[in-house]
Amino acid sequence: MRALTIFTWRLLVVASLLCCVVVSAAGDRRSVLWRGSSIAVEDASSHVLVSPSGNFSCGFHRVATNAYTFAVWFTASADASVVAWTANRDGPVNGVGSRAELRRDGSLVLQDFDGRVVWSTNSSDTTADRARLLDSGNLVVADAAGNTLWQSFDWPTDTLLPEQPITRYKQLVSASAKGLPYSGYYKFYFDSNNILNLMYDGPEISSNYWPDPFNKWWDNNRTAYNSSRYGSFDRRGVFSASDQMQFNASDMGEPGVMRRLTLDYDGNLRLYSLDAAAGSWHVTWVAVARPCDVHGVCGRYGICAYRPGPTCSCPDGYVVTDPSDWSKGCRRVFDVRCGEPVVFPEMPHTDFWGFDFNFTAGLTFNTCRQICLDDCNCEAFGYKKGSGKCYPKISLWNGRVRSVPDDQAIYLKVPVRVKNLGLDPTLLHFGGHACTMDERNTSVGISSYLHGRGNTLNFIYFYCFLAVVFVMEAIFVVVGYLFVFRADSAAAGRVRDEGYSLLVSHFRRFTYDELLNATCRFSDELAKGSTGSVYKGVLEDGRSIAVKRLGELTQADEVFRSELSVIGRINHMNLVRIWGFCSEHSHRLLVSEYVENGSLDQALFGDDGESSGLRLGWRSRYKIAVGVAKALAYLHHECLEWIVHCNVKPENILLDGDFEPKVTDFGLVKLLSRDASSQLALSRVQGTRGYIAPECWTPGRPITGKADVYSFGVVLLELLRGQRVCDWVGSAADDGAGDIQRLVSLLKVNSKRDDELPSWVQELVDARLNGDFNHAQAASMLELAVSCVDGEPSRRPSMNAVVLKLISLDERTSSLR
Repeated sequence: MRALTIFTWRLLVVASLLCCVVVSAAGDRRSVLWRGSSIAVEDASSHVLVSPSGNFSCGFHRVATNAYTFAVWFTASADASVVAWTANRDGPVNGVGSRAELRRDGSLVLQDFDGRVVWSTNSSDTTADRARLLDSGNLVVADAAGNTLWQSFDWPTDTLLPEQPITRYKQLVSASAKGLPYSGYYKFYFDSNNILNLMYDGPEISSNYWPDPFNKWWDNNRTAYNSSRYGSFDRRGVFSASDQMQFNASDMGEPGVMRRLTLDYDGNLRLYSLDAAAGSWHVTWVAVARPCDVHGVCGRYGICAYRPGPTCSCPDGYVVTDPSDWSKGCRRVFDVRCGEPVVFPEMPHTDFWGFDFNFTAGLTFNTCRQICLDDCNCEAFGYKKGSGKCYPKISLWNGRVRSVPDDQAIYLKVPVRVKNLGLDPTLLHFGGHACTMDERNTSVGISSYLHGRGNTLNFIYFYCFLAVVFVMEAIFVVVGYLFVFRADSAAAGRVRDEGYSLLVSHFRRFTYDELLNATCRFSDELAKGSTGSVYKGVLEDGRSIAVKRLGELTQADEVFRSELSVIGRINHMNLVRIWGFCSEHSHRLLVSEYVENGSLDQALFGDDGESSGLRLGWRSRYKIAVGVAKALAYLHHECLEWIVHCNVKPENILLDGDFEPKVTDFGLVKLLSRDASSQLALSRVQGTRGYIAPECWTPGRPITGKADVYSFGVVLLELLRGQRVCDWVGSAADDGAGDIQRLVSLLKVNSKRDDELPSWVQELVDARLNGDFNHAQAASMLELAVSCVDGEPSRRPSMNAVVLKLISLDERTSSLR
């Protein structure tokens, strides 16, 4: 008996150990986060909350190489970009050191790598006991009795789950692009008339497009009399709302189906069902049947047409603003001057919805034309024959070619001189698919013209013709590959690179011959620096570009392209836009936008002495300081891949036509620091003498964003003085050979002389301004510059703090004028 008892005890111990091993191998997967516990981003793949049924997971969701959001997602979904809810969607956290914690005070918080709280439930309640992920996909913070203190269902992002309500204060906001967490321009919400709407709320305009804005609410089978403003859908797939909006999923009633109602980044509201076995989603209801009816999809002047799928285009005489983002629309290549002779070419079956400044019915065509002719702000007019409806347009948005031909037409206001150049706005230049979820940014643009007055096509013959062309083209490609491309490995590499990965982005690969021709064999050199020479060029589409030759690099082509993929995704108004690259044999080149006013060093202390400084008045200098600070703050804190510039100096600050600053060469230090084995080596000194932070001279000391803060402080001093700091140091120090820290000490001493501050600042600021500057801004800029060039990195402010200081100072001083 004793032996049996010992055997049983040993068996239980072994079983317990096996259970521990199994649990450990499975990772920390639980449905409850207790008070005082946290989830770390480093364990994102295993340390998650899972609902009791296993349908939902909650934890850190990767959105970029080193960026994560705290989110709830569908466990069985094969598409990792589909999430049900996101905390702080516009501010991902670092992939190291970040954590989500249920604090002792009862608040659930999201902390970045530096311990800074970037999001909180604001549910501080000492009775809070746990955060739990429910089977509904709802993340709740509850007390010991199970009472809900906070829930994610009250804070939807772009998705509703079954039983999750949309109300007066809860709206859906689309993502900015597929796979990115950031907020976009489309909203699903209750308006002031108690009606559920879809709205485009862009940077320039706002307009509702669903339900049909042409109709009254009763024509759309809605009611405005119920002010409760509540809507949701149940697990059967039936949606109902207080405004009498109702719809059913096409698979309504099927048991066990997981569903979601999502406002997609293309502005369409769709109900999805999950095929759990395959992990794929399929649409079971859609709000806007014809994607061209979504507002803002083709931007200003853009026209959406079906070829046969939805495609954006620009009228002849207009060019696309950004080929990678049709929502930015088109721009005119001509101007319309008030009072000059104009013509009104007809665009049949076309409409630009909205922005009618004087709609009138029952007018003759000539009367309608005269209304637009008499108003200098009128850009076009719409006219419907028969009814005589006249729509003078003060702005052209939401353009579309009607799928069913009718008597509606748009008449663009075009100067006679433009017509004389052979431009015909009735011709549409199509630039690629832009409307549907599956096709947007994934198709090669079609360079062709469609005449608005053409005869009706027989689409059977048309499709047969396309099929024949496709077959012939396929044969040509195969034969060309076998007999030409196989003998030229470089050419084969170029063909492969024209695939999906480059078509989904504005960032493209150029051939060396293409850039050789664009730059006239690199004849027009703009600048020469440590990272390479820069040449001016012009592409075939007329865009001016700057091409930087990076010289002989040792890393492989794949490594080079991998590093550039980070730089190519960065987009900020104060950063130079990178348009592409070239990597052939030993040639490594970067292609960026051309910035017309050159670099800050030329404008501030160029060879022409007095006239250089006079180009930059005080307002321009302050605006440059704010713009550069915003660019660096974006690189340090906001973009998905945090970047330390390591070479901030006037030569790398370019000025556009309005003297807005654009920082260039960001990311190049990291790129050029990789050797053939792709090991990052930032331990050596990076940057330019005079702008390098002291810690950069110490071997083995980490280089952080505070090195850029130091360099920015030097640039601030130079903007104030209008003189190189390296020259200024020599004149400021007693023996003429002091370093910048001695200059800073001298500035600190002088700044404490309160009685002499105005006259001392007057002596400090660039004499070429002749005293025409804001003394309060100059004194605060000096104080800020001194704090930025502190010898100890921990005492320097962050770039976010610098931006807030400069902007708040500008607002205060502006209000006093």
